[in-house]
Formats: sequence, structure tokens, C-alpha cells
Amino acid sequence: LEKMTDLVAVWEVALSDGVHKIEFEHGTTSGKRVVYVDGKEEIRREWMFKLVGKETFTVGATKTKAAINIDAVSGFAYEYTLEINGKSLKKYMENRLKTTNTWILNLDGTDYRVVLEKDTMDVWCNGQKMETAGEFVEDGTETHFTVADHNCCIKAVSSGKRKEGIIHTLIVNNREIPEAVE
Repeated sequence: LEKMTDLVAVWEVALSDGVHKIEFEHGTTSGKRVVYVDGKEEIRREWMFKLVGKETFTVGATKTKAAINIDAVSGFAYEYTLEINGKSLKKYMENRLKTTNTWILNLDGTDYRVVLEKDTMDVWCNGQKMETAGEFVEDGTETHFTVADHNCCIKAVSSGKRKEGIIHTLIVNNREIPEAVE
């Protein structure tokens, strides 16, 4: 395996199916561009005469659109920015905080990352979209699913405040799991 000598940027992107590592090699003398997602080569271009531009690819099980922009800053200095779904990584992650809830928990010695997509009510666990059963209850809704033979439930209850909206709580084995900050 050849050494990544032209590695110029590394990003970590939290998506519903997991946290993905994106690495970018840019050989400014050879014109080489290589994109790796989770250590797997996605794009390789040799002898690119134009050193600036854009490389587009997808990330994760949901085939999320991603792009690396290569811009000249001054002389032979370059700036590399990652876009996810057409937004800068920062904007994408800020938006994700509003549209998803993430919990990290340990069951029987194994770590699990549970993600709720609030717009679709899809639940993901360690990269797999979960089979769920939703039901209306007196104070809101409950979304039930199973992780490693443990019964899990995401309760959605109105906060009673318009600005806060709905509060989502993960309950596993009758225990509330604190939300993770990614």
C-alpha cells in the first residue's frame, strides 16, 4: 500500500448510519487527486493539469452527496472545503443538530449509536435502519424497536413551549439514555 504523502485534508462526518472519515490527497506537482471514504478509495485522478476544481462522491449507506472544493488561496497554497448535500460541513452539521437526535449506549459490553431522523421518524442503529413500531400514547408518541434483544423506545412529548417543540427521549430497559453531542 502506497503511503499517503499528499494527504491534505481529513474530515469526520456524522451521518445517520455512522461517523465517516473522508481523506483527500492532492498532489500539486503530479496533479493527483484521491478521495478515500472510511479508508476505501472512491476517486483517483492522475495528471490533472487544472489544480483547482471539485470532486463529487457519495458517503455511507444513504449515499449522501458530498463534494470537495479545491480553491487556490495564493501562489501554490490551496484551500479544501467539504460540502455535504450542497451545504458546507459546518452548516450541514448545524442543520443536523436540529433534524436528528443521537444517543450512544453500551449494552452487554457493545457500544451502540442510535440516531432518530425527526422528519421521517426513521431510527438507525450502528449503520442499520431499524424496524420500528410507532404508537400514540396519552402524552405523545412512542417508537419501539429492539437492539441486541433489549426493548428500546423513543418517546416524543411536546415541551409545551413553541420554541422547543417536541422532546425526544430514548428509553432502554426502563432507563433514560442521555443524548450524545457529536
